[in-house]
Amino acid sequence: MSSIANVQSPIVPKTKNVRPIALLLAGILGVFVVAQLFGFDEFQLLVQSFWLPGGKSFAYFLSGFIVVAEVFALPFLLNMRISTLLRILSMILTWIVPAIWLTLSLWLQLTTNAVTNIGFLGTDIVLMPGWWTVLFSIALAMLAAWASWGMWPWGHSHKK
Repeated sequence: MSSIANVQSPIVPKTKNVRPIALLLAGILGVFVVAQLFGFDEFQLLVQSFWLPGGKSFAYFLSGFIVVAEVFALPFLLNMRISTLLRILSMILTWIVPAIWLTLSLWLQLTTNAVTNIGFLGTDIVLMPGWWTVLFSIALAMLAAWASWGMWPWGHSHKK
């Protein structure tokens, strides 16, 4: 059987500050996903109100994908005991989540719309879209890159 599908011990981070960075990003994504799932039907309508190319079907798909990606990014960030394959998938989702939020933030800034909530915290907590959301999404991407660098799945030692 391939070693890529076997459950592995958590990875030893390259430096001591990688772990707090990964936990910070995991905490942010955890808060995001709980808030988005709390009123998921309204979150879907919010994403639909962004007037994205692809219409209602794409908006519903994207809102579901955002939540699933945020959940499945957590095992990598929490350095859980998982298979190498799942660790790689989780790491890739850790990159995709900030990329989606950066794309949505830029879309809302560069298009004409009347959206009053970005949706980071679902629909119950209103956060106005603006250039701060673009910068915040870039910060999320930087945290994801830092965590990925420090806990890269290949060429690392595992905890015993």
